Amino acid sequence: MLARLKEDISCVFARDPAAQSAFEVVTTYPGFHAVLIHRCSHWLWLRGFRWAGRYVSFLGRWLTGIEIHPGAQIGRRFFIDHGMGVVIGETAVIGDDCTLYHGVTLGGTSWNKGKRHPTLGNGVVIGAGAKVLGPIEIGDGARVGSNSVVVKSVPVGVTVVGIPAHIVDAKAKQEKARRDAMAQKIGFDAYGATSDMPDPIANAINLMLDHIHQLDKQIADMQQVLHDAGIDCHRQTIPALDDCEIKDKQ
Repeated sequence: MLARLKEDISCVFARDPAAQSAFEVVTTYPGFHAVLIHRCSHWLWLRGFRWAGRYVSFLGRWLTGIEIHPGAQIGRRFFIDHGMGVVIGETAVIGDDCTLYHGVTLGGTSWNKGKRHPTLGNGVVIGAGAKVLGPIEIGDGARVGSNSVVVKSVPVGVTVVGIPAHIVDAKAKQEKARRDAMAQKIGFDAYGATSDMPDPIANAINLMLDHIHQLDKQIADMQQVLHDAGIDCHRQTIPALDDCEIKDKQ
């Protein structure tokens, strides 16, 4: 028991640079208090003292602003940062070394008995305000962006964002970097003109940047053919948009 307590204190220092001392963590961190109270309520729940477990859980909610059902299964070194508004349902399962921020909900999407809440693997981080709903699985090391709504299982080690949440695609990042480089080249500020925006103007700008990029490539190819044929086309130096430049911007 003492070893688990030391683990819980140590994980706070590992994930919150604002922590100053063990005394501060023990006396002022509601996430730490919520985990301790849940261990008590869960112990009662497993031994058939259901009302007592719920009452202890209720007291924990009143004291910390964090609601953890006594039936939820929580692994080691679990850290809730800030904590206010966190809700963890009865059949939720949380692995080791997970981190939740304030406003997170691990909720259900059904009124039926049985498994209806999420299962989190080891090392999962869920950002502030995110909602993870239903009997889905969040793979080891996955990240859920703030205010995202996750209703489908998430693979191991990926990052998901949005409503509904979708995987952040590395190719999409590269495409955005290429567009930003093209926009800078032509003197246009493309701030906010992302590929997933519903704004038709932003979509048109992205298509225009893609079109300019293709025209640049075609003109460069034509100039090279003319040069090889011995025709001087008075080529002017144009800033290149190659893969190296894109990688530098990532």
